[in-house]
Amino acid sequence: MRTTLLGCTASVAMILGTAASAQDMPPFGDDDSVAYAAQLWAAMGEAKLVGDGMIRSTPYEGLAPHGLMLETFYTDMTIGGHNGALVVKRNYGPEGVEAGAVLMDPDKHLGAITVMFKREAGYDDDNANWFWAKYLPDGSLDKNPKGMQLAGRVAKGADKGCIACHSSADGDDYLFTADHIK
Repeated sequence: MRTTLLGCTASVAMILGTAASAQDMPPFGDDDSVAYAAQLWAAMGEAKLVGDGMIRSTPYEGLAPHGLMLETFYTDMTIGGHNGALVVKRNYGPEGVEAGAVLMDPDKHLGAITVMFKREAGYDDDNANWFWAKYLPDGSLDKNPKGMQLAGRVAKGADKGCIACHSSADGDDYLFTADHIK
């Protein structure tokens, strides 16, 4: 009987410890999110959405924080056996850049690539299960002012950032430019 009680106590302590650890984990920039972002970048490279030889389109006028000129692509992608909607936004600058300049030398003007990927149910049900990432043109992850890599549930619970901004989009898909992704 004593062994059973000790086993139960140890199990309860393990469960409570795991719950506390999960709550203490940052919603983004953790090792799992960074590894997932690397898988996503590789898959986007194979699809020619990023990297050398990437597909191009005509840039359009954008707004901060994404860039004053943008290219946006919508597709589906499979990462780790899960197929989900993917939104890739190429962010061009600096301030005052025009479409013609971006078309003539897109690599010179590319500042970042921001991505939304629709993960499996249960990933982040509160925010439509989107995975967010902000990459630099070389595929490395950008960082916030505190040095956290921008991958995962970026700025979850914050007043500013990806989730706070996109949660204000019409509909329930977190997208400003389309209302068809569920």
